[in-house]
Amino acid sequence: MSKIKNTVTAQDVATLAGVSRSAVSRTFSNNGSIADETKEKVLTAAKQLGYQVNFLAQGLNRQRSNLIGLVVAELTDPFRSTLLEALLREVQHQGYQALVTEIRDDNELDDVIRRFTQFRVSGVVVTSGQPPIEIVEECISSNIPVVGINRHASIPNVDFVCSDNRHGIRLAVTHLINSGRRNIGWLNCEKSTWSGMNRGSEFEDLMVQLQRSGQIKTYNCFTTHSGGYKGGLKAAEKWIKSGPPIDALLCSTAMMACGFLDGIKQSPVKVPDDLQVIGFDNTPITSQQSYQLTTIAQDTKAIARQTLEFLKSRVGNIGIGQRIANVPVKLIIRKSAP
Repeated sequence: MSKIKNTVTAQDVATLAGVSRSAVSRTFSNNGSIADETKEKVLTAAKQLGYQVNFLAQGLNRQRSNLIGLVVAELTDPFRSTLLEALLREVQHQGYQALVTEIRDDNELDDVIRRFTQFRVSGVVVTSGQPPIEIVEECISSNIPVVGINRHASIPNVDFVCSDNRHGIRLAVTHLINSGRRNIGWLNCEKSTWSGMNRGSEFEDLMVQLQRSGQIKTYNCFTTHSGGYKGGLKAAEKWIKSGPPIDALLCSTAMMACGFLDGIKQSPVKVPDDLQVIGFDNTPITSQQSYQLTTIAQDTKAIARQTLEFLKSRVGNIGIGQRIANVPVKLIIRKSAP
């Protein structure tokens, strides 16, 4: 019969490394200063013994685990998966571990956040859905900070990190006007995200100003039943048949813009001569030769960094007022709107 191997403890590591038990704790929790030489001794001893940190046990001891809860949705969307990758990297860089839950419906958000509180997470990041205020209050009472990404609501003590949609719209429209475009359209889906609705609102506000000043002639807003690539494809088919004349189109997402570009390929309309197209989100597909899409790029790394900064700064200061960070965006110029 094989001998059952005893669990290696932090004290075992400390004994082999010739250091204190607290030195082992500081090494693996990133909590407190520790000399590089001491840290190296601990890591070497831990590797030799096969020591594994029990983060859940740490959470029970500290009243808070080393976990960050991430609420995500629709990971098939290229931008959402890129954002999640950036968040995972930043969470690990900051010495935490991610507990990722994908939701299919906003109604699931209630149960998900409650489950996170049971794991005593150090913070919750919501990238999809609007967190109910009762659940947020429950998190706050448990000293668990909550940060929302690319969404906004007047929820006390909850921070939000958003791409600067207003500046993004202005960058895109200014570029189109400088290219001689005077009849500009906006395309979004009916059940849009907060970001899509925010961009659409900013677009309409700017168009009203520009039309009054004579810088544009007309503007039109289009909606499609579905979002993403399929929505853009359907919108193109409909516009070819009966759409008003436009010489430029700004799409709420890059995937919708790519769908639109594919949808008009069988028509006489030529891009960019007859129609220039710009999308949001500089996802990998936008640079492919078949699209060469001009886009507004969101800085997912900066979004992730700001999110973790908000979470960490609320530790011990859970009751501070709401903060909103607008992360800069930039225009990536390609052949669809040169």
